[in-house]
Amino acid sequence: MRINAKEIARGLRLEGVQNRGKEAILGSRTWGDLQEALDCGSRGEVGGIHAGDFSLRALAAETIFSKNGDPVGQTFIEEYMNPDNGRPLQEAMGAVDSSAFAGITGQLLINRTLAAYTAEEFVASRLVPTVPTRLDGERIPGVYLPRDPGSDVTIAGEGEPLRYVGFGEEYVETPATVKRQLGIGVTKEAIFFDRTGMVLDRAAYVGTILGLQKEKNLLGVMIGATNSYKEKRKGDSAAVSLKTFYSATDSGRWVNHLDGNPLTDWTNINAAEALFSAMTDPNTGEPIIIPNTRLIFAPQIKFLPLNLIMQATQTWQMSAGFVATGINTLGSNPIQNLGITMATSRQLMAQLIAQMGTDAATSGGYWFYGDPTAFAYMENWPITVVQAPTNSEAEFTQDIVVRFKASERGTPAIIEPRKWQRHRTLATSSSSGA
Repeated sequence: MRINAKEIARGLRLEGVQNRGKEAILGSRTWGDLQEALDCGSRGEVGGIHAGDFSLRALAAETIFSKNGDPVGQTFIEEYMNPDNGRPLQEAMGAVDSSAFAGITGQLLINRTLAAYTAEEFVASRLVPTVPTRLDGERIPGVYLPRDPGSDVTIAGEGEPLRYVGFGEEYVETPATVKRQLGIGVTKEAIFFDRTGMVLDRAAYVGTILGLQKEKNLLGVMIGATNSYKEKRKGDSAAVSLKTFYSATDSGRWVNHLDGNPLTDWTNINAAEALFSAMTDPNTGEPIIIPNTRLIFAPQIKFLPLNLIMQATQTWQMSAGFVATGINTLGSNPIQNLGITMATSRQLMAQLIAQMGTDAATSGGYWFYGDPTAFAYMENWPITVVQAPTNSEAEFTQDIVVRFKASERGTPAIIEPRKWQRHRTLATSSSSGA
């Protein structure tokens, strides 16, 4: 049986906790069943429920209890929640126990907000790792080896002292974190008019807004619109501010931007691999390791040709005069076993246009290749939903029955741009422009 407001009220009354305060309600078996059903709903399992399954009006009628422990019912809703009757809401709420209603509404909002914040559509947020930090901007040390790069530092002669990997001489600086928050207020009008369950879905839309802003900020650093990278290497007197992408014609420390490279066949992936082959790790001097290769593109680049490029088992190489000579070559797909995972983002093209000022035709020709761990989301705290105390000033002056605040604090950071590449169809000579 699906859990509804009436079932919740019945369970709380059978347990005798309906008027014993929020702590008693949160510890009840009924509450545990509700939370389990919500968790199942978030995972898409059979028997699960969602915030949108509940009407605030029905919840209020069934889970606001009178002093004798009975639900106040629809009469209370009509008498005190009607925005046109002028009844003093604060006085009415003081005569009943609304802790169950506030607690259940809060849990529904929390579940819905968290689900919206971590929506599947937020591709960059799922691919880029989150790094917890207690600092407002962090200095991440590099490593230096006790011998010249390229030599075997692990060899130890007889009686030779232990060599240590050093830290601190080289480092990367991450930008300061930013707090983002939005409030949610459930008014008596919202309760009175909500018969379909849409209010909880709309109220929890703050999770979508916060999640979308995080996604846009992450894409900003991934496409090179935001250049927040700072590193200090040997020879630098202090950390140097650098761009994320440099082309072969730029005077940069690496080359990870390639123009005139449309994503049309395996040779374009081969060109990207050639860029990585020439890239060295600044700490070791060895070829950089890319353990988790992703190909990210806008949905304007069609899936069918991409699937043919990535999954074809054979390729044909024809000579220029194959009609006359009959010479051609059949071989396996050179990129079939590279372990490349494809991902598409609807926000990618929108952010190329919004943050880099490109037009739609140019934006559709961008694609990105490499390891998303080139970036990180430096997080002071994850999204948190907090409920305000009851009987507040807002309840008296604005008829806000229940209030919540959703907040998170963090910032996108560029950890190692040498692991990430930008390619585009447009043939220009520099990475400085869009």
